[in-house]
Amino acid sequence: MKSNVLGVVAGLAAGALLGVLFAPDRGSKTRKKIKNKSKKVKDNLKEEFDNFLDAVSKKYDSIVDKGEDLLEKEKDIIKDAVNSKN
Repeated sequence: MKSNVLGVVAGLAAGALLGVLFAPDRGSKTRKKIKNKSKKVKDNLKEEFDNFLDAVSKKYDSIVDKGEDLLEKEKDIIKDAVNSKN
């Protein structure tokens, strides 16, 4: 899903860049437009990447928590089994 979002953002950026390049403006205006569009694209990509990292981090933390819970349950089961044999 994230790769689809990044693909759409990249496609929009490429389209915007081509639109600016083919616009009938002076060179200085075109360069300024390209600079502004590039900044917007960079900001959007950074935001999407940050969101992706947050999602991965949350998933990782969830997996670690579940693993720790499972480990504690297994330790309790083993302790109970050892104690019941004594």
